[in-house]
Amino acid sequence: MSGFVFHPGALADLAEIWEYIAADNPGAADRFLEEIRDAIRALVPFPQSGHRRPDLTSRPIRFQVVRDFLLVYAPEEIPLVVLAVLHGWRSPHVMAAILRERKS
Repeated sequence: MSGFVFHPGALADLAEIWEYIAADNPGAADRFLEEIRDAIRALVPFPQSGHRRPDLTSRPIRFQVVRDFLLVYAPEEIPLVVLAVLHGWRSPHVMAAILRERKS
């Protein structure tokens, strides 16, 4: 058991990220997704280690930075639920809207 699951929206985020990177370098896309999975695996035993973003949501979800992306997850859920993988340069308003739609 992996200790985490992906929200369907997070799976769509990962597919979009992979396709974007793979257009230039499929191997790099594979490595980056593995880096994301490694970061999530590291969160499983320490789910409160991420930070909160009260500017984006009042929900008790946490954020962890991986390169230019934010992993968004529900630390209280078992298994841990990854809600989104968002590019950090996205508008905070857009991020907040995405998070409002994704429930764990």
